[in-house]
Parts: sequence; structure tokens; C-alpha cells
Amino acid sequence: MEWLSLAVLGVLIVISPGADFVLVLKNSVNQGRSAGLWTAMGVSSAICVHIAYSMLGISYLISQNEALFSTIKYAGAAYLIYLGLKGLFSAAADSETIESDSMQQQPYQSFFQGFLCNVLNPKTMLFFLSIFSQLISPNTEISSNPLPLIYGVYMIVLHGVWFALVAFLFTSQALQTRLQRMKKALNRLCGAGLIAFGSILALKS
Repeated sequence: MEWLSLAVLGVLIVISPGADFVLVLKNSVNQGRSAGLWTAMGVSSAICVHIAYSMLGISYLISQNEALFSTIKYAGAAYLIYLGLKGLFSAAADSETIESDSMQQQPYQSFFQGFLCNVLNPKTMLFFLSIFSQLISPNTEISSNPLPLIYGVYMIVLHGVWFALVAFLFTSQALQTRLQRMKKALNRLCGAGLIAFGSILALKS
């Protein structure tokens, strides 16, 4: 039953609303489906980093080093607040300016926004630390216990599929007209959401 419990936990973690979801939604609505998919790929790629250092034990060392952990925490918070302010400023601009900005964002920019949003989140780091601490023991070799690696691949795929679905859903023809009318409101909402996530992350002890 262990694998089933881990699988369900992974789904619940991925689909719970957070900064990654808000960013994918914002980029999908403002930049189009391609930008949303590139952002989803960035988020999924960041999971590779979390899994790599969790399996190597580095995340434990980071969590025990208060200065290093604080640096990561505040860097992540600052980046989320930056993205939120950028969204609010976009909402304040007129529609022509928004469209102009949308045309300027390149795929690699969407990718790295998603990547940095996830990789700088210490909550994600601690989640993988807590999970892999249960899957890996000091005397266990990966070759004799493939479950950690399998679970890591599962989480990478799960993040990619979920956020790709978010990008597809919010750029579907059925929602396009309504979302275009709500673009400024969504920009404000997404911007405020990212600022809130960043502020909570910075203030939380």
C-alpha cells in the first residue's frame, strides 16, 4: 500500500493551488497556450533538481543550515513578489500594451519563469526532503531500492501533465472569449496571488 499512498499524496500536492498554478494560469491567459506549456515544462524540470539533491542528501544539509535556507527562502519570496508586481503593472496598462508585451515574451522566458518559481520554493524542497527521508535509508542503495527513483520520475511526469492540462484548459476555445474580457481582472488576481504567496513565504518562520 506504500506506493498507492505515495501516488495519492503526489496528486494532492500537485493539484493543490499554489504559486506554480497561478504562474501557469497567468502566462496561459496573457501569452497563449504555448507560453503556458513552456511554463509547465519549466516547473516540471525544476522537480528534477529537487529530486536530485533530495536523493543525494543535500536538501537535509540545506535545511539544517539556517543562513543558506533563509537565503533560498527570501530569494524565492522576492521572485514571486517580482512576478506578482509585474502582473499588476500589466493589468494597469491598456490592452494594446498588454498585447505588445505578450508578443515579446520568448519560450525560454516562460520556461525559466516556471523553473525559478518552483526551484526557489523551499516548501517544495522540504516536501521532497520529507518524502525521500522515508524512502531512503543510509544503508540502502538505489540499485537495490528503485522506489525513490520511480517516485521521482512519477512526480516529474505528474507536474508536467497537470500544468499542461491547466494551460490547455485555460486556452481552450470555450473559455477564450470570456477570459479575454476578464484579462485585466485575472492579471490583478494572479499578481495579487503571487505577491501573497511571496509575502507569506518571506514572513513564515
